[in-house]
Amino acid sequence: PRSSVANIRLGRARWAEERVAQWYVQHGFVVLAKNWTIRGGELDVVVRRGALLVICEVKARVNNDFGSALEAMTDEKIRRVRRTGFEFLRSLEETGLTVRFDVATVTGVHLEMFHDAF
Repeated sequence: PRSSVANIRLGRARWAEERVAQWYVQHGFVVLAKNWTIRGGELDVVVRRGALLVICEVKARVNNDFGSALEAMTDEKIRRVRRTGFEFLRSLEETGLTVRFDVATVTGVHLEMFHDAF
């Protein structure tokens, strides 16, 4: 069973992912997936507007006491998200799409978007 701290963190992460998905919808995107998982990877939020497919990694923190949420994007995490993102793209069986990788950070209740982050 998960500890209460783990449950709190998971709840915060899910809340942040929902907030990010809503931000994209407000900016004209359609949400294709949230928490899309394959072996070895997960995509937090996948949205689309026309031929643009955006894969967004969401990082949530209560505060920056232990480093910023953006600093959690290690080289390994970037590789995993890219690999999983291209698997998602292949699953669409569609050509002509442009893929962009964003990072969204939620610190407390402050949302910050980093477009084309990697």
